Amino acid sequence: MGSGAPVIVTGGAGFIGSTLADALVAEGHEVHVVDNLSTGHRHNVPGQAVLHEADIRDAEMMADIARRTEAEVIFHLAAQADVRKAIADPAFDADVNIAGTLALLEASRIHGARMVFAATGGGSYGEYPGLPIPTPETAEARPMSHYGQSKLAGEGYCSLYGRLYGIRTTRLRLGNVYGPRQDPHGEAGVVAIFSGRIIDGEDVTVFGDGLQTRDYVFVNDVVDAFLRAVSGPDDLTANVGTGREVSVLDLARILGAAEPQFAPARTGELERSCLDPSLAGEVLGWAPTVAVEEGLPRTLAAIREARRA
Repeated sequence: MGSGAPVIVTGGAGFIGSTLADALVAEGHEVHVVDNLSTGHRHNVPGQAVLHEADIRDAEMMADIARRTEAEVIFHLAAQADVRKAIADPAFDADVNIAGTLALLEASRIHGARMVFAATGGGSYGEYPGLPIPTPETAEARPMSHYGQSKLAGEGYCSLYGRLYGIRTTRLRLGNVYGPRQDPHGEAGVVAIFSGRIIDGEDVTVFGDGLQTRDYVFVNDVVDAFLRAVSGPDDLTANVGTGREVSVLDLARILGAAEPQFAPARTGELERSCLDPSLAGEVLGWAPTVAVEEGLPRTLAAIREARRA
């Protein structure tokens, strides 16, 4: 991807997508954001980027945008990412995450654009006896949610389009991404929810015993992985995580929360999820640089500042 090359970022008005769009603008690229603003926000889109308010399931519109922009790379981050919503309405989840991905892959064929696909780590691997922790890409994927299954299907279609049409694709299996611009009331993860409650002077609620672990990876590190993926090998699936387990109780402690309130565990929640990022280091030269002890306070401060704005 040459300097100033046109690119598309789906979900570019959201938390991760807009942070990626900022980085691409800073590199001098012509950035086209595709977002239906269902969870993203118009004010997140960089002023130098072009916003196409559209739904990724609209295949005709996706093809038209790809044709007009002549984008060299499509960063596909738009998704239905709510596990509970996926369980309640699996058809909607599949429509967005599978049909939407297909629409973008078809659009990529017009000018042979590269596709960098935001996949899920823990959602794809699931949890089962014998699953190695941290989990490498060689582990069997056994999703435990409709969301994990639909995202895994998206990975499969990326590979298929490489075999059939020569479309160059990279699938990045992300850990639990957190950082500034995450919305406690929108596409909220536990970090954003806890931060919002701390700022409001309210107790945080921990489901289960709080010992369940996740791999929390800072958004700027994730953006770096997306940028590196453009010049990485074709047909690559790579984990983007820290390889470090952090419990929910540790998360609350680092954020400075008061003694948490406990609630019954949620059915189907993974007890442990952690990604082995070795492959990304080997083939992309990528490594996480921000530990939770640094990233969590930065995130809390950013969310507090956004409240004041």
